[in-house]
Amino acid sequence: MLSSLFITQSIAEWIGTLNVNRWVLMGVVNVFLLIAGFFLPPVAVILMAAPILLPIIDTAGFDPIWFAVVLTINMEIGLISPPVGLNLYVINGIAPDISLKTILTGSLPFVACMVLAIVLLCLFPGLATWLPDAVMGAAI
Repeated sequence: MLSSLFITQSIAEWIGTLNVNRWVLMGVVNVFLLIAGFFLPPVAVILMAAPILLPIIDTAGFDPIWFAVVLTINMEIGLISPPVGLNLYVINGIAPDISLKTILTGSLPFVACMVLAIVLLCLFPGLATWLPDAVMGAAI
């Protein structure tokens, strides 16, 4: 439904019209990706939003490889967070004797760790790009 109504694409295009500091822009993008990840599978969010967000991120001066890492972490948070949380239901299918509430409670520390990882990557972007830079050379 969200993809049929072009809601994700419309919000991503609206983010591109914001005239704010680049870090505020990145915060808005992170919140958008997080909320989109709650309701849509990661592949759908990436296919619908990445082509719109990548030029915005590039224009703001962020490294595309760094953004891809942040995007991936955001999508992983969506996979273990309600209301959809596909991985929560997979775990519940593997261990049906454990309640979904218990599985959700057990996933919350991982959500907190991934949010911390996003904050650390925003503070120290070199954490995401040092290995590709070491292997392939610094981006031009």
